[in-house]
Amino acid sequence: MTQPASSPSSGSFRHLLEETDRFIVSVELETSRGLAMEESSSRTLSLARRLAGSNPVDLICITDNPGGNPHIRPEVMGYELLARGQEVVINFSCKDYNRNGVESRLWSLGSLGFDNVLALTGDYPVTGHEGGPQPVFDIDSVGLLEVIRRMNGGLEIPSRRAGGDPSRLRQTSFFPGVAINPFKSRESELLPQFFKLGLKVRTGGEWAVTQIGYDSRKLHELKKYAGSNGMDIPLIGSVFILNAPAARLFNRSGIPGVTVSDDLLQLAEKHARSEDRGRAYFEEFAAKQVAVLRGIGYRGVYLSGRLPLSRIRRVLDLEASFGPDDWRDFAKEIQYQLPGEFNYYERDPDTGLASDRINRGYLESKSPRGLKRSRSSAPLAYKAGRAAHNLVFDPVAPAYRLARWLYRRVDKRRRAGTILHVAEQAIKIPMFGCQDCGDCSLPDIAYLCPESQCAKNQRNGPCGGSHAGQCEVGDKRCIWVKAYERTKAYGEEDGMLDRPVVFKNGALRGTSAWSNAFLDRDHSARAREARTVTSEGGVEPAKAGAVQPGDTSN
Repeated sequence: MTQPASSPSSGSFRHLLEETDRFIVSVELETSRGLAMEESSSRTLSLARRLAGSNPVDLICITDNPGGNPHIRPEVMGYELLARGQEVVINFSCKDYNRNGVESRLWSLGSLGFDNVLALTGDYPVTGHEGGPQPVFDIDSVGLLEVIRRMNGGLEIPSRRAGGDPSRLRQTSFFPGVAINPFKSRESELLPQFFKLGLKVRTGGEWAVTQIGYDSRKLHELKKYAGSNGMDIPLIGSVFILNAPAARLFNRSGIPGVTVSDDLLQLAEKHARSEDRGRAYFEEFAAKQVAVLRGIGYRGVYLSGRLPLSRIRRVLDLEASFGPDDWRDFAKEIQYQLPGEFNYYERDPDTGLASDRINRGYLESKSPRGLKRSRSSAPLAYKAGRAAHNLVFDPVAPAYRLARWLYRRVDKRRRAGTILHVAEQAIKIPMFGCQDCGDCSLPDIAYLCPESQCAKNQRNGPCGGSHAGQCEVGDKRCIWVKAYERTKAYGEEDGMLDRPVVFKNGALRGTSAWSNAFLDRDHSARAREARTVTSEGGVEPAKAGAVQPGDTSN
């Protein structure tokens, strides 16, 4: 991980996580649409002022265009809070910025004194002026982490003069966090989330916030998996104080990545009929969730739900009134899973949480017999893509040198190059839905095209917005779910994100991806270079492996 430019100051978020064992209380504030002096915004700012410096709030996290809607930038509100000495986290999503906009905004945040950044891919935009906006998603949360990592190390800027030496800009001191959704109901959704967390940690993520969820077993499972797989970073659990309208919204998947089971919805509806509409019950329910987080070893809580300070204090006072072992009973109580939900670990019969035993059905599916059964149903396009890669495109493939020689010969011959490009498209368009981006990620995603099959063009793992294997946008399966199933059929799913971070080079659009691959123009050339550096004893590169009801996709 990138080291900070200087020691963390006492009381800073970094200091609290790295130098103390304090259980951290963070509160989410959602900005609004319109000028800051308008009534809706002024109410939020007034709440922010009351929260700033208030016991027991350690951290205020401010959303970034939550739910894909246009809102005031979080730094507008956050700057005043910084001036009051309040620690602030800026939620930074990639849906509205290309890589230049991302870098520019990071320089601005660093210049204003914001160090804590929660890196998010972001929800797909749904509303905007005169209709739906065109999303950007030039890079994702992993790409954002890589930009931060390089800026923290002193970003190197190529010289504009031919042969000139590059210059290195002043180091930033960002303390980046990441999001993780452990509440997935299917194996093919849950494990890629874990793999992507590994990639995020290797790329510089230093702390993590979970998605909203109501399952103590899954929270414990994440803690156990992360600790057992080299991802032992501080975890902060999201607690959204539930009510009946929110439960209905979450139950019908109205917020990407957030799920409320039918049983929990019925509970919410029951208590909504009480005199206080369930407020007291769900404050106690939230307090129990906080107690569980503390009990299973999380480093803090991320409270959301547009909460006044009085409710925050009631929840935390309730949690403080519990006995030291009460959380164990609460953990058994708060396990609202969907029917047939997958768990990576077997259930511990004593605690109701995750045991040390890996799911036996999962292990059986990875046995030779299970893999043979899965492999027989693998799509023909995937098998053809694997065969072509192993024959031609892999640098150690038998025909690689011949193909490289051919593309070098025709590189300056326009007509011959055009013929080869047309032949390439004649194969890739019908088989893979190729969009001629020129920087192909088919080998990275089990021969599935992110340009044509992923609404967010995710090249570094899945976002957190899928539900039951379906993409949050449109009626189609998530390509990373399909990629997991394809790679697992060959026993390769564990390494599906074990590679350097992918940045698509937009300048290559409309050119031959095969030519770019053989002539080292695309992202795969950087990956080969990184592997070469590692094999020669250099530093290992970063490899591939909500958090609120607005910005939920990680």
